Amino acid sequence: MKKNGKFSKVYLGIILLFIYLPIFFVVMYSFNESKSTAVWGGLSFKWYKDLLRDRDIMEALRNSLVLGVISCFTSAVIGTVGAVGMARSHLRMKGVVEYVARLPIMIPEIILGMVFMAFFSLMNLPFGMVTLVIAHTAFCIPYILMMVKARLVGMDPSLEEAARDLGASSMRTFMDITLPLLMPAVLSGSLLAFAMSLDDVVISIFVTGPRLNTLPIKVYSQMKFGVTPEINALCTLMLGATLLVLFLYSLLKRLHK
Repeated sequence: MKKNGKFSKVYLGIILLFIYLPIFFVVMYSFNESKSTAVWGGLSFKWYKDLLRDRDIMEALRNSLVLGVISCFTSAVIGTVGAVGMARSHLRMKGVVEYVARLPIMIPEIILGMVFMAFFSLMNLPFGMVTLVIAHTAFCIPYILMMVKARLVGMDPSLEEAARDLGASSMRTFMDITLPLLMPAVLSGSLLAFAMSLDDVVISIFVTGPRLNTLPIKVYSQMKFGVTPEINALCTLMLGATLLVLFLYSLLKRLHK
């Protein structure tokens, strides 16, 4: 048993090393004075200053944030309402509907991108922010749908019944009882959907316009010329922002308890 315990710790240590060592080097070289990763030129914030002065990257970052917020909010509304509706319905084809609703996360992204491109071309819809929002909303909905559906399984239906017995309407019951209980699942699904939207490259390439760049597409296009220190600085800032959001989320959960 002791040998197995030691082996498990060593195995876990190796896995964590492979996961976090590349992140450590990205953060470290973002502060490197030298442009080459083969030479350590000293500690410097030079590349962060260059990053903030790079209009193309800043514009791509702004586009990605706007796209992520809009698609995340839209998918949160549709996914939450859809999950509640399916949980309350008694359709014979309910299982088929739920399966179809989960399809976007099971279909390869390259196929989804080609389907969206063909659909938008058929509709004569100009490629740009509108097509990006529609596409990102479509593949973000299942993440929120599954989170909310799982939360609904553990909810006590007598709470809603009590509210209805006291004279509350269906909408008042949903807003005052159901939605607050579902909010942790909605927030968790929304964070996951936002991360997926911010990270997407394949679908975005198919549905974006010629004059509109998102951050992943911009980084991907620059990767052809090698990883620049500015990209390392950008990754470090995004990592810091992610850790900050996770810290604030865990802090809010503790305060509500």
